[in-house]
Amino acid sequence: ILVLMSLFSWYIILLKIWDQRKLMQSAKVAEQKFWTASSIKDAIERLPKGDPFRGIAEDGLRATSHHEGRLTDRIDLHEWVTMSLQRSQEGVNSNLQSGMAFLATVGSTAPFVGLFGTVWGIYHALVAIGVSGQASIDKVAGPVGEALIMTAIGLAVAVPAVLGYNFLLGRNKQIMERVKLFSNDLEQVIV
Repeated sequence: ILVLMSLFSWYIILLKIWDQRKLMQSAKVAEQKFWTASSIKDAIERLPKGDPFRGIAEDGLRATSHHEGRLTDRIDLHEWVTMSLQRSQEGVNSNLQSGMAFLATVGSTAPFVGLFGTVWGIYHALVAIGVSGQASIDKVAGPVGEALIMTAIGLAVAVPAVLGYNFLLGRNKQIMERVKLFSNDLEQVIV
């Protein structure tokens, strides 16, 4: 169980670092190419397809064109665009947060799984000593020492998961700050 927890944790950490790196590069491209365009449509075309910043801009532009002649007439255009951009931001945030709960779960439960392995090992060591009838220090120390290794393994799994979680969480906040700034600037241009 601990090996699987560790493997999945490392997979999520590396995948999230890769995703964050791509999103930071997209933010740089958006800052360089998007704001130098002559129109919103031209600015959107400058960004690659599938880019989160392009998706936000497309959603904002779509919100302005789909506002009139619909049920949304009751909502102010500025508010409608704001809500649309916020939904797009939440989509980016949701992608960034995926897998984070697993890291938090591994960080909090892996030491207990290791401790359970230790207790289980000590129990079996004591049963074996009871059956043999010899309770010398060499008969107790070896099996108990082996059982304690499970606690160490549990900690070795938990520590990288917690460190990875905290590292990724801090970077997610930085990235979302850039997404929000882009979205706010876009809203001022669109409305």
